[in-house]
Amino acid sequence: MKRNIFIRLLIIIIFLPGMFSNELWAQIRAGADLTEVYMPLIKGKNIAVVANHTSIIGNTHLVDSLISLKVNVVKIFGPEHGFRGDNADGKLIEDGIDQHTGLPVISLYGAHRKPTKEDLKDIDLVIFDIQDVGLRFYTFISTMQYVMEACAENGIDFLVLDRPNPNGFYIDGPVLDPEYKSFVGMQPVPVVHGMTVAEYARMINEEGWLENGLKCNLSWVKCENWDHRKYYKLPVNPSPNLPNMISIYLYPSLCFFEGTFMSVGRGTDFPFQVYGHPDYPKSGFTYTPRSIPGVSTSPKYLGRKCNGVDLQKFPKDFFLDNAGIVLEWLIDAYSQMENKDDFFNKYFLKLAGTKKLQEQIENGTSSLTIRSGWKKDLQKFQIIRKKYLLYHDF
Repeated sequence: MKRNIFIRLLIIIIFLPGMFSNELWAQIRAGADLTEVYMPLIKGKNIAVVANHTSIIGNTHLVDSLISLKVNVVKIFGPEHGFRGDNADGKLIEDGIDQHTGLPVISLYGAHRKPTKEDLKDIDLVIFDIQDVGLRFYTFISTMQYVMEACAENGIDFLVLDRPNPNGFYIDGPVLDPEYKSFVGMQPVPVVHGMTVAEYARMINEEGWLENGLKCNLSWVKCENWDHRKYYKLPVNPSPNLPNMISIYLYPSLCFFEGTFMSVGRGTDFPFQVYGHPDYPKSGFTYTPRSIPGVSTSPKYLGRKCNGVDLQKFPKDFFLDNAGIVLEWLIDAYSQMENKDDFFNKYFLKLAGTKKLQEQIENGTSSLTIRSGWKKDLQKFQIIRKKYLLYHDF
């Protein structure tokens, strides 16, 4: 036993620095980088691009690169946070004109979330290139599904330029009950699905999960030198409230707090790296949410001091050996707080995708028992998931 522990520690000491090094990340090439692969597919066509600030080739935005390559980019579709990624979470966004390129930008997080027939008029192919973080409730995959459905309905090709999933090294969490389907959970997958956007697109297309069982003419460009066993540092923060890698690793566990009266640090410099509440027992750590334009303009407990738990220095190597959602933080917060009848709100059911998790926490069920209850559904999902993987699995 001691020898096994020693070997595991030795592996971490030797390999972990390399896994988190810029040298390793530099070897990985996202689908957008591989212009030689997809240029023959798009040359001479009228192109629409579903993109945001993460859609880059090196330091250049994908749209700018395509225009410089004489690709006929006709319009842009923008997801939550907008095309330039400078809108706060949940803020509805209007259509507009991109000031840099002069191209029309159709918001898919405003008046409608699915492109209309008019939106796709004269478009031959839609390119999807957005950095995801591998969670069911991260809305970019919901936007992708709606665009795929619109393309299928209108006979338009759909191309995914794939990007590594920073949480792609495990699957975990309850599988969505269709009763709780919403924009933050559209398909029967676990909270952490362990797939890239191209793999996920293949799954929803072939499993008949698009509206009316339609299939779109889907193609994709794989990443180079990446697989599900590799860690990957995102070159650009994926959304305003996920500012660094520790927030991305903590997000699967802490996002559940969004469905409670607890704060996850929105309105601070460390969102999704803490949790707290003005009435949380004093723990030696406090923070006061403030309004931050483009990030969190009206965070919970604006201007009020919150007592809480600081996870900013939570060790990254924990995720190497203990990949999974940490339920203990949510369970502990529930046990510590008074007014338990108000702890959960309706949004929690959408995030969890099931009523059972809330009931278990309210009944004092242990995290071990809760997690064991996910096992069968995760095994079933794993069988489906395996059919659509494009990379070596964990």
